[in-house]
Amino acid sequence: MTPEVVIRAECEDDFEAIGEVVRLAFRSHVEGRIVRDIRASDFYIPELALVAIADDQVVGHVMVSHTDLDSDGVRQQIAMLSPLAVHPGREREGIGGRLVREVVERADARGEPLIVLEGSPLYYPRFGFRPSVPEGIVINLPDWAPPEAAMMIPLRAYRPELRGTVVYPPAFDAATH
Repeated sequence: MTPEVVIRAECEDDFEAIGEVVRLAFRSHVEGRIVRDIRASDFYIPELALVAIADDQVVGHVMVSHTDLDSDGVRQQIAMLSPLAVHPGREREGIGGRLVREVVERADARGEPLIVLEGSPLYYPRFGFRPSVPEGIVINLPDWAPPEAAMMIPLRAYRPELRGTVVYPPAFDAATH
């Protein structure tokens, strides 16, 4: 029987466990540095950094933070989902999906107009994410990523005039954006 999973906002006591889950999920230290650097920045939205807890252990994490959208030199803040991590031993239990649905719902309740991400075009569309380029939102992807990896989801406060190029915050410098 699968234990109950509780989704809640992260707290400082979770940070070390989150770092370990992120490291294991990505098999890298880069994403953990991104999470840490976002927390230390003005782009951090504490109520949109969520953990999944099972058996009193962090088994998943998702973070939505602010980033800039540049439209001909005029910048405005939008929300960006990155990263999403589930402990490898807990994959395929729906934890990632629960985290995505919950963080999207909370971002919508906060009045965010949209969320952008770069991610699997096979995974995120089930939550309402769609290619961002047809919506006028350009995400400069790494060479290895397919163009469909640039995605967005419009929320209730979405305005079609929100167009431009996503400018990654300094926390993502470690990922070479």
